Amino acid sequence: MDNRDAIGSWLSGPRAAAEQAGVDFGYRGEQLGLPEEGPGSIARPGRRLGALVVDWGLSLLIAYGLITHGYDQATGNWALLVFFVMGVLTVGTVGFSPGKRLFGLRVAALATGRVSPARALLRTALLCVAIPALIWDRDGRGLHDRLAGTVEVRI
Repeated sequence: MDNRDAIGSWLSGPRAAAEQAGVDFGYRGEQLGLPEEGPGSIARPGRRLGALVVDWGLSLLIAYGLITHGYDQATGNWALLVFFVMGVLTVGTVGFSPGKRLFGLRVAALATGRVSPARALLRTALLCVAIPALIWDRDGRGLHDRLAGTVEVRI
């Protein structure tokens, strides 16, 4: 390995370097028994981020229009509470929030396929803290999904 190969592997990241060395990671969701593409496959980060933006925007609109009647510091705090309640109620009952539905996603429990209200509560609480959602495993699941035993999949 010359210097260019070493620099190239450093720039492309450890996964790319390991794949060049012959390590087969498989596709996202393979270890969970999920298909590679189509319905039931792991949701891609772009769709997940889009759904999060829609849900947060909806929460802000509700807080702005129904609770604070204007935008100030309290609007963001109320929006977080609305986001939490909306997430627990929608994911815990139908398996998706409005944003997730718009982007063709749903949350499924690994064991049963259906998310219980308790799992939805834990998942949403960890999502509101934000840090667990920023730590991903090789399947693209956030720490909040791993701890709740859930996965976000395509419909």
